[in-house]
Amino acid sequence: MPREFILTGPREIEFREYAEPPLNPGEVRVRSLVSGIKHGTEMALYLGTTPFLTQRFDLECRLFLPDENPEFYPRRLGSWLTGEVIEVGPGVTRFGVGDLVHGPLPHRPTNVAPAADLYLLGANMNPETALFTDPAIFALNAVHDAQVKLGDAVAVFGLGVIGLLAVQMARLSGARRVYAVDLIASRRELARRYGADQTLDPAQGDVALQIKHLTQNKGVDAALEISGAYAALHQAIRSVHVGGLVVAASYYQGNASALSLGAEWHHNRPALISSMAVWGCPHRAHPMWNLERLQRAAIDLLEDGLVSTEGMVTHRISYYDAPKAYELIAAHPDEAIKVVLTY
Repeated sequence: MPREFILTGPREIEFREYAEPPLNPGEVRVRSLVSGIKHGTEMALYLGTTPFLTQRFDLECRLFLPDENPEFYPRRLGSWLTGEVIEVGPGVTRFGVGDLVHGPLPHRPTNVAPAADLYLLGANMNPETALFTDPAIFALNAVHDAQVKLGDAVAVFGLGVIGLLAVQMARLSGARRVYAVDLIASRRELARRYGADQTLDPAQGDVALQIKHLTQNKGVDAALEISGAYAALHQAIRSVHVGGLVVAASYYQGNASALSLGAEWHHNRPALISSMAVWGCPHRAHPMWNLERLQRAAIDLLEDGLVSTEGMVTHRISYYDAPKAYELIAAHPDEAIKVVLTY
């Protein structure tokens, strides 16, 4: 029998055998080739820092509320996977056995999913590139929220996968100048390769002040914060011009003591926008745009080579060594950009 790994508690991964269920109408069975680990929400689940550990998100009033009977673990991990169709259920005409597909599937040697939820792997896309669909969705949503216009100046704080994709998408959207900010030199080098005009290291000085000087003391039109650090969010607020846009596309955790809302936030009146493409949040251009269109647009950008992922995969680790992969990301986040599990 195949084995899947289950998160049984913070930093606790256990492999268990599972049975292959019969297919229902409209379903396909997929044999996994590669899957990608998310460094934000997925690592929060792994580390046990997610609010869902002790709270539930009430979808009616859209609030986190205390969970009287929390049963958070065990649970699967994973967000996007590429694999081969090995069986089709009744009524499936979209795919055939042998087709390569990708979609929102958990880390697992095989998966059963509705055919309607999956995408055919494009002829110009390799299996690893397809794994970037999920972060590309969030990057594209953030750039849309930033309302980037032809001729704008844009700053991107945090050069993980989403940030590196956002650098490219901001340029594609017409940004005249793109400034990229990160503590890690290798990520800044990738941002330059992807088209950033200038990269800045927060450890080497006041990056917001540097951005102001680079823009004749005006500031950028929009700043995208994608690092998840409150200090970076504060610098993003400081970097925009009066009435500018700050898009927070990160998964923030812990104490926000580095964020001072009584300074530039109060005096320059920027708009702070939360960028969230899932959890039932409508696109700000709804109904013209929705999650389905974001997914299709992200895939098209990757398939057509309009955004590059070359150099972002830093580690390829066997599926059965998954515990080592998660510990690597937790212990050395500076060394990993995209970690891929191979099957």
